[in-house]
Amino acid sequence: MGLLNIIRRMHLRQKLSIREMAKRTGLSRNTVTKHLAAEKVEPKFATPERPSRLDPFAEKLAGWLKTNAGKSRKERQTLKKMHADLVTLGFTGSYNRVAAFAREWRADRQREQQTTGRGTFVPLAFPPRRVRLGKLPKA
Repeated sequence: MGLLNIIRRMHLRQKLSIREMAKRTGLSRNTVTKHLAAEKVEPKFATPERPSRLDPFAEKLAGWLKTNAGKSRKERQTLKKMHADLVTLGFTGSYNRVAAFAREWRADRQREQQTTGRGTFVPLAFPPRRVRLGKLPKA
């Protein structure tokens, strides 16, 4: 939780003075006052989009995952084996990056396969039908 939220909670809920909040947080009184007067809830810093080491191999790995998805559990290739194959192709990244890519790929695939998402109408009303009661005719 951000320091700004902690300071605001101390001020609004616990009704602490600025001096007491400064003591507890280790900040100066001017900084505490500045945080209380700020209109923003939490300062956000833009992180630049960085290329991954996996980007050149992403298409190949996605293809492997797609072929694996159709196989039974015993026939599937493990992610460790896929990582080893990528290393032989020149990949220098870690296994964790490959596993994270596989998790994201599976989650995206799951979202795509959902047939009844928001905005999809599925009629659940059925028209009335005639039902014959009695014995069934023998064939």
